[in-house]
Amino acid sequence: MAGPTTAERGERQQQRSGPPLIRRLRHRRFRVIVILAVVVLLLAAGSLWLLYGSSWTRVERVSVSGTRVLTPAQVRQAAAVPVGTPLISVDTDAIAARLRRELPRIDSVDVVRSWPREIGLKVVERTPVLVEEKGGNFIEVDARGVRFATVSQAPKGVPALELSLSRSSSAAASLRRFGEDGLVREAVGVAGRIPAAIARDTRAVKVRTFDDISLELDGGRTVEWGSGEKSSQKARVLLALMKAAPGARHFDVSVPTAPVSSGS
Repeated sequence: MAGPTTAERGERQQQRSGPPLIRRLRHRRFRVIVILAVVVLLLAAGSLWLLYGSSWTRVERVSVSGTRVLTPAQVRQAAAVPVGTPLISVDTDAIAARLRRELPRIDSVDVVRSWPREIGLKVVERTPVLVEEKGGNFIEVDARGVRFATVSQAPKGVPALELSLSRSSSAAASLRRFGEDGLVREAVGVAGRIPAAIARDTRAVKVRTFDDISLELDGGRTVEWGSGEKSSQKARVLLALMKAAPGARHFDVSVPTAPVSSGS
């Protein structure tokens, strides 16, 4: 009986060696996967410990920037940042909301984590554009008409807001329609459009009705502005009118296409 051919012997050898080789390769791949999984778990556990358990990433400092009238100490106290807690767990939105609630002078604030141990409070304060006298004190009003602070002394260079709301039917109708806050917003809108060369001399912005706003300037000069509509055009016309009539005492730009100056 003839023995196996070379091809048959090779096939038998492959059958004997194949399965163990495949098993070894599978075992090696499984071992690599297990090792990688363990490494990932260790890294995740280490990261969690570093963020929540380690003293290296706990809040130790609270920095404050951007203050002008407020002091950094006032901001820190109102912020009530939980010093000593993990930096990752600090609720920055809650701190920002608390600051705006406790300190109305703050217009906006950015609360940022500065790794590994600091919370930064970047503050933007409101700027008064008008100031309203009340009870011997002064209420500061910003460019959006928000009454945000009461001070004992009026800030320098800020015009007074005078709400001269008479008992006339037009004044009552204006108050009912727009409300006092609406009239204040109209006044600060006008104040924001006064040319810089004239703003330096502006002492007061007077509001009688929504359509009857006037300016009181140095030297007893007055400006009838009307409503806040077309304020940019009115500002340009007022500058030209003052140059054309430098000795005038009264200016009316309530109808900017037909300005009037009078007095001397």
